[in-house]
Amino acid sequence: MNKALDHTVEAQASQSQGTSQSQGTSQSKDWRKGMSDTVAYSLLAYTGLHIFVTVGAIQQTGAKMLALAALVVLVFGVIPLWRRFEHRWSALSDAQAHDPAYAAAYRRDQIKVWLLAIGLPVGITALLKGMIALAA
Repeated sequence: MNKALDHTVEAQASQSQGTSQSQGTSQSKDWRKGMSDTVAYSLLAYTGLHIFVTVGAIQQTGAKMLALAALVVLVFGVIPLWRRFEHRWSALSDAQAHDPAYAAAYRRDQIKVWLLAIGLPVGITALLKGMIALAA
């Protein structure tokens, strides 16, 4: 919290002295905060997709166990996976967190998180529906 406040104070001081960062010298991105935001937003998207896809599958098959199985996968599988992505980036030092050399790795992990967030709800539901169809 103190770092955030110090950063705000420094930014206000530099603006009041007439040094503008809008002249092409912008600060580099904080990879830690960026990945934390990516994880948070992708979990929201994953949960929303999961609810709608699973509810649709339940209405089609009438299998209430599908919802329970999907919830188990969410709690015991997906949340720890997302936490691992976030932890890899939160462990960076302050210097590493703003190092442009991490841009490619950050983008790669960001794409992986979003592909999983979109693909897992559909894949899990399809798998469970297939299992129900085989059992019937």
